[in-house]
This record gives sequence, structure tokens and C-alpha cells, in this order.
Amino acid sequence: MLSRVEGKVSTLLMVGALSLGVTLGFAPVTPAAAQTRALPDFTDLVDKVGPSVVNIRTVERVTRRGGPEMDEEMQEFFRRFFGQPFPGNPNPGGPGPRGRSEPREEERPRGVGSGFILTTDGFVMTNAHVVDGASEVLVTLPDKREFKAKIVGADKRTDVAVVKIEASGLPAVKVGDVSKLRVGEWVMAIGSPFGLDNTVTAGIVSAKQRDTGDYLPFIQTDVAINPGNSGGPLINMQGEVIGINSQIYSRSGGFMGISFSIPIDEAARVSDQLRATGRVSRGRIGVQIDQVTKDVAESIGLGKPEGALVRSVEEGSPGEKAGIQAGDIITAFDGKKVDRPSDLPRLVGNTKPGSNSTVSVFRRGKTIELKVTVGEFETEQQAKAQAPKEPTPTESAASPVAKAMGLQVADLSEEQKRELKVKGGVLVEAAGDASARAGLREGDVILAVGNVEVSNVKEFNNALSKADKSKPVNMLFRRGDWAQYALVRPSR
Repeated sequence: MLSRVEGKVSTLLMVGALSLGVTLGFAPVTPAAAQTRALPDFTDLVDKVGPSVVNIRTVERVTRRGGPEMDEEMQEFFRRFFGQPFPGNPNPGGPGPRGRSEPREEERPRGVGSGFILTTDGFVMTNAHVVDGASEVLVTLPDKREFKAKIVGADKRTDVAVVKIEASGLPAVKVGDVSKLRVGEWVMAIGSPFGLDNTVTAGIVSAKQRDTGDYLPFIQTDVAINPGNSGGPLINMQGEVIGINSQIYSRSGGFMGISFSIPIDEAARVSDQLRATGRVSRGRIGVQIDQVTKDVAESIGLGKPEGALVRSVEEGSPGEKAGIQAGDIITAFDGKKVDRPSDLPRLVGNTKPGSNSTVSVFRRGKTIELKVTVGEFETEQQAKAQAPKEPTPTESAASPVAKAMGLQVADLSEEQKRELKVKGGVLVEAAGDASARAGLREGDVILAVGNVEVSNVKEFNNALSKADKSKPVNMLFRRGDWAQYALVRPSR
């Protein structure tokens, strides 16, 4: 009798436990096969995109001058134990006068990279550094057909290049929408790492909008990318190209889990110009910019650190003609917000030269709108930083408030103003204590104190006396052609 009761109780307990498990949401045991099916399957993507990915080999021609001839045994010794010919006689040619070989031109393999077919008529996209300096470019398709390619154009600033092969009916890739790409999404790469053609690797998107270049916000992934992958496509799970594999972060030269790809929308804009004209035309306004720090943003009333601090304005540039001044903070361009300094070159660079645009600048505690006619960025233009000019000493004026901060200042002469291209300001003759700790030094020219422009020592003292001494006092100053802010913290 007792055993039958115990049996019923045991059955009830088991049923209750199962019901409780359902109530609490315990997941039922899933077969291993079902779990495997939940993982991403890249096989169809490889079949779809693989035929569009090409191997790119480059060759350069070099002129060799041989040295004295040596016998075959000595040449073989150098080849075996040093992995190269004898230094004085590489790839020896026929002997010339006095036992020296004549100069000869030879082709030397330069590098291996990847690319992908952009159009069915033979336009191929890759990295600019893959074809840079190459005298000949060879493109090999997955079906082993090989073509000599013509370099249509290459843009070093974005590391995008387009080459052309004479073929038709080629399998072109499908371009995806980068704006829909999400962090954590699975992606795949196909390329030729270390010359191993059609190698497939996969991973996830680690981050977007990585600032590692002047003109491009990169896509960061953990997809294994190695030398030879450069120029190959980054592919989403729909089989669409969303980037060009371009860079890796590495301390060893090999993959370390961080790779960077050029967003395909940015690359497409560059390739369109390269195919149309062979070069890229970019806008410029002629300003040198820097980051806005949190302390500076708070002290000048900007609130949060955003925008691009104008350090200098090139003479005669579109920016100068528009009225942009050193010390301004550019917060928007053509209505598009500038959150970081790197945003501005991209916005301006993507603007067609000759366009009339609007620049929003924060100056002396308020935002003003300026009209600028965008100029054209010259190819390979080098910014020439001028050395700071040392103003001629002038007679000092008494400044007890400034001296309390370790500052001794003087008026600028008209000649100095013309030399420095400033309308006013005061010359720092000595900087110590708090002002020195803030970064000021002899020869600097202070243009504004606490968002108030100063033209002479009297105005400087007035502005300084009205500043809140319990807080850091912001001072806009020029050093040579560069402007920046100093936060002078009063001594306690």
C-alpha cells in the first residue's frame, strides 16, 4: 500500500517539476544539428561572390649595373647561404669592358594584392597602395585567365584605385548599403593573403566610423586580414560588397584581430571620379584645424567638446575670404554637423569646388553663419607650416592683474600687427607661474580673454579684471601662424 502511494507521489513530483520548468522558461535540450544550423553559413556567399574576386600581381622594372664577374661556384654559394646573388653582380649579364657587365633592365615582382570586378566590362577596384609604383599590373581571375591591366587612376588619400582589363561578360559584384551595416553583424572577406588565392575568412563588424584617416571613416572588423588581402572585398550576409579591405593593426606584421575596411559608398564616389577623369577633385577652404578639448569647450561657453578648432587660416584662401578666423570653432558645414575635427575635411572634400557653402562657427560665445566659395584641393599639395615670427620687443605697460598670473604683456606696434596679420592683441613678454603652466610663453600674442577680443594692454587688463578668478580664464593666443586656447588657472 505504501509503495503504491510513494509511486503516485513520485509521478506527481515529476509532472510538477516539468510544469515548473515550462513556467520558468527553461530551454528544452536542442539537438546539436539544430544548433549548428543557427550558425552563419558562408558557402552560398562564396559561390556568389567568389568569381568576382581577383588576384593582382604587380611588376616593376629596374636597371641593374653588374659588378666584376665571379665563377659559378661562388655565385651558387651566395644563393644557397644568403638567399640572394652576390651583391656586386646580381643577375649577371654579359661581361662588359674591364670585366664588368653592362647595365640591363629587368622586371622584378613587386607585390601581391586583391581586387574585385566592379563592372562586367572589366573595371576592377583595389587599393592604391597595391598598384603604387607598378610598371605592370597583372590581374588573374578565379578561372585562371590572366590579363594585363591598365591603371585608370589611383587616389592615395583614400587608398582607392581602379584598373581596367580588356574583357567582357565578367561577373560584377553587387554593392551594398553601408548605412544599414550594424556593429556585431557577420561579414566575410575573400582575397589572396600571402599569395594564397581565393582565401575566405569571416568575422563580425567591431565598430563603424573609425577615425584612422583624413578622408575616410573606416569599418573595423575582426575578420582575418593579412598581406595580400589588400584591395579585396568585405561582404555582408546578403552577398553585397560593403567595404574594401585596406589596413590592419599589427605589432608583428600579421593579423592581430583588428582590421579596417574602406566603406564602399566612400570608395564608389572616388572610383566614379577616377573612371571619369582619372583623378579626384576635392574641395578645400584653407584652414588648419585641431580638436576641441572638454576644458576649452566649457570655458568658452560651447558646452560639450565638439566641432573643429581653427588653428590657422591660409592667406588668400576661401576660408580667409569668407571671414573665418583663427580661434573659431567650426560646428557645421552646409548644415551637416561637425562633431569631430575629422568630420570637416570629409565634408569639405566631398563638396564640388566652386560650390557656395555655409560654415557655422562659434566665436566669442555665439554662433555665426559665414558664406564660403569652396576652392579645389591641389593634387599632392603639401601644407607649409611657417616658422613662428619673433615680434620686436616693445615698451611694456603696467599690468598688475596679469602679473598676478605670471604674465607680463605689452602693446603691439602697427608694424608688428602687419607682420603677424592681426588687428590687435597684446604681446607676451614674460610668462611664469599659472600662465606658464597653461602653456603660454614669451613671444605669444594674446587675442582674446574670456571670449572678449583685446586690442591693447588696457583692454586686456579690463577683460582680465572682469573674469571670474575662481575658474580657469580662457585666453585665445597666436604662436606664429597657429592659434589655440590656454586655460590659466589662478594660483590658490
